[in-house]
Amino acid sequence: MAPATATAVASPSTSSRPLHRRLPPTTSMSARCLPLPRCRGGLRIARQVAVNGDVSSSSSVVVAEEAAAASKIGKRVRVTAPVRVHHVSKAPDLDLRGMEGVVKQYAGVWKGKHITANLPFKVEFELRVDGQDKPVRFFAHLREEEFELVGDE
Repeated sequence: MAPATATAVASPSTSSRPLHRRLPPTTSMSARCLPLPRCRGGLRIARQVAVNGDVSSSSSVVVAEEAAAASKIGKRVRVTAPVRVHHVSKAPDLDLRGMEGVVKQYAGVWKGKHITANLPFKVEFELRVDGQDKPVRFFAHLREEEFELVGDE
């Protein structure tokens, strides 16, 4: 009886030669790059435009928006839209419709400038969980259309 032999076939993607990367010659590299001082000056100008650019349309509009939102901070609200949150570990996949909470913060104005916050109102909720003495507190960010005022706290 002849002894059994096994032969391994190398896959076509592997090679016994190590891979080497070729670096481009230094003469072609210097032809592709701009001189260093000119590059720095161009970046400096771009940064100044980005920093000095005015992103708000008008300061009076921002002040009016902030004043309208400030009247809602601290008020008790009820969620009217079907909003699901998944970040509460004690109650995964929680639907907030019908729950009541307190508006804690408005995030549509930052450092005196209007920003485009998709969910600008930060609302704090308390949820009673079976088997726990203290309620679970959590925050959710909501749009103005997703809640209604129910009274003062």
